[in-house]
This record gives sequence, structure tokens and C-alpha cells, in this order.
Amino acid sequence: MTSFPRLACAFGAAAVVLVAQAQPQTPLGGAPQGSVPLGTRTQPLAARPAPSASNAPVALDRVVAIVNDEALTQFEMNEQKRMLLQQLKESRLQPPAPDVLDKQVLDRLITERALLQYAKETGIRVDDTTVERTILRIAQENKLSPADFRKVLEREGIAYSKYREDIRRELIVQRLREREVENRVFVSDSEVDNYLATVAAQGGGENEYLVSHILVRVPEQSSPEQIGQRQKRAEEILARVKAGEDFGQVAATYSEATDAQQGGTLGWRTPARLPSVFVEAVRTLPKGGVSPVLRSAAGFHIIKVVDVRGGDQPNVVQQTHVEHILVKVNELTSDVEAKARIDRIRERIVTGAKFEDQARLNSEDASSAKGGDLGWVNPGDLVPDFASAMDRLKIGELSQPVRTPFGWHLILVLERREQDISKNRQRDQARVALRQRKSDEQFNEFVRQTRDRAYVEIKADER
Repeated sequence: MTSFPRLACAFGAAAVVLVAQAQPQTPLGGAPQGSVPLGTRTQPLAARPAPSASNAPVALDRVVAIVNDEALTQFEMNEQKRMLLQQLKESRLQPPAPDVLDKQVLDRLITERALLQYAKETGIRVDDTTVERTILRIAQENKLSPADFRKVLEREGIAYSKYREDIRRELIVQRLREREVENRVFVSDSEVDNYLATVAAQGGGENEYLVSHILVRVPEQSSPEQIGQRQKRAEEILARVKAGEDFGQVAATYSEATDAQQGGTLGWRTPARLPSVFVEAVRTLPKGGVSPVLRSAAGFHIIKVVDVRGGDQPNVVQQTHVEHILVKVNELTSDVEAKARIDRIRERIVTGAKFEDQARLNSEDASSAKGGDLGWVNPGDLVPDFASAMDRLKIGELSQPVRTPFGWHLILVLERREQDISKNRQRDQARVALRQRKSDEQFNEFVRQTRDRAYVEIKADER
């Protein structure tokens, strides 16, 4: 597993899991969600080198499962296991028993393959240009040139061609999520009102919780006997936790969620960003507390509140009223061309042209219609390179050209002020949190249904 920030793509129960350790930002703020690395496809057998007459015979790649009309191979299993074992090592978690790890990996690959097949059947494609642009952005966010980025991949034992296909798959699943879920999620004003009223009734500010979980999945259309067996397994897992075993290690060994290899962590969440089935338990558990077995459509859950932090303190920040001009770097405009353009624009402003007029004429950003005015921005709203340059400017000072992952900017600071944003942003934050909760739950349900509809045949080990 690479440590590079990758894409917002996730599947599995009860959580959207980051692809890697950091989240990419949008040009002017916001952080998409993110999932664990997906499985890898292998080349067709016919594309691999044939055994040489002068060498020992080369074993053919064994088919381990059929998903609808496609084969999953032992090669794919081995590659996925290699990544997950590296991930566990980085997380300082002991890997589960080999048979348990094999089951986790196979289930993940089956789920991924079912999603990719559905995406293909319904017309989702990602072209080479989009993949290369995404990889370039990832390299830029890590402050690496394309050549240096490739060298880092090589040091980590990752072939560039394989990395490209990993990114392509993640983009496909991301587009599938956007089409099937994101574009259909709606949060009404009354939902926001009810949520804020609940928060106020509980004493004003809302706590954030660092939550981990374990999932025992229940397939759709399971019989009562099967559901009972799954519940018994969840109770046995809970007994291990209560007996003192480390929750993260138990999650890594027994959880059937895709975040198992991260110890089941969901990160810091307000209740609005937690699955509905978790909310009441999280609010009533003390720090370090573990829930009883909880039931959802996905299966049986066990959750732990690792830590709690208060959300009722005033949030006073320094806001900046800022304008900018952006010349984008993309497949049509090279970095050199964009830099030359921004230099010419700056020269015009220095020699007397109005910043706002130049923004309207030249900026490749939605703010161009307002003369480049971004309004009052808060810390964390902007990508780091932009924010760092902005914070160094005096009021009324025009920046030198500033490079971000999106192109070249000129920045002009108009005003600064100290502002308590607790109440001002409360409604927007509530809407975002509620929307994310709905999105997570609906996509997890979509994934579960897609997986359960797939024809899956597990091949016995014939060796």
C-alpha cells in the first residue's frame, strides 16, 4: 500500500473508509471522502509468458472464484494479500490467521469485481487522460515530479502500470457512487432544523467521537437460522473484547468490514456523520466503552468509543477576505504556458490595471464573475499552498504567482477579522454531516445489494 493520498472511493458496511492516509482537497477547500485500496486485476493467462522448453514448467494461475462471468485468480489474491499485510504492518497490527485473511481478501475482491461489472454494464468508463491527470495531481500533492513519483512507486515495489489500473478502478467506483447515490441524496431544511434542535436539547454543542467498529455481515435473504448463526458469531467476538483482547486486533482478525485492516477505525465523527444504528450507543457510551451487539441491514455491529472531545466551545478564527486569479494547468495548458500567462497578468496589475478587471477577463475560476472575490474564508477552507501564501500577505499586498495542484494563482488580501463561526457555520456543518451520513448508508446498502445479486462460485483448492 502506498502512503500517497488517493481517491474518494469506498464500499462496505457502516463506514466510508479512506483509500490511504490523507484526503485530497478541492481547488478551494472541502475534503472528499474516501476507502481501503481495491483489489487488482491480473493479465489474462494468454498474455503471460509461456513456459520455455529449456526451463522448468511454470505453474498456471489458479482460478479461485467466478464472479458472474469473470474469473478471480490466485495471482490477484496474492497481490491483494501483499498490500494488506503491508498495511497491517504499518498499522502495527498482527495479521489474522492465513485462512481468515484469505477469506477477507477474497470477499473484498468479489465485492470489487461485482461493482466494476455493474459500472461497465451501465456505461461508466474512465479514459487514459483522466487517469494520468489524476496521478499527476497525486504527485503534485506529494510535491513530487512525475519522474520522482515513479521512482517512489518502484521503491515500494509497485509497477506503474498496475498503479494506473488501481487508480482507474477507484475512479470508476467513485463515479458509480456519484451516479447511484451522491446525485440523489437530499437533506431538507426540516431535517437540519430537527438535528439542530436535538443538539440544543442536549446542551448546545455537539461532541465528536473517535469510533472503531466490527461488522459481522448478514447476506440479503438470509434464513432465520443463518441470521441466528451470524448473531452468535458476533456475540462470540464481543466476548473476546470483553475478556480484554485489543479491539483493533479483534477487528483486524474478525471484522468483515473493509476497514478491518485499520483496526476498524472510523476516525473522528459527530453523531450526524455516524450510521443511524450507532448514534444512540455512541452518545451513551463512556470513553473506552464498548457497545452490545447492534443490528442493521448490513449485519451485526460492535462499536467502541475510543475518545471524545467537546464541541460546545466557541470557535473563534481569523477570517480573510481574499480575491484571486487562476490560470489552470491541464492537458491543454502546460505549466510553462500557465506561468507565463500569470506573469503577464501580474505585470498589468502592477502597472495600473485593476485586479478585479483582470480577474473577470482572465481567471479560470467560478469567482471570475465577481472579480475573483472569494469572500471571507476560514482556516482549512483552502488548499495548503494557497492558504500559506495568503497568510503571509499584508492587507492590500499582491502576491507573486502561487502554484497549487490546480494551476497558477495571484492572490490579493482585502481584509482580516477575528470571528466566532460557531453559530454561523453550524447550519452548514449540520447539512453536510447529515448528507454524508445518508450518502454513506445508501452507498453501503447499494454495495451490499450489488454483491448479493452477483453469481459467485468459489473454487475448491485443487492442489
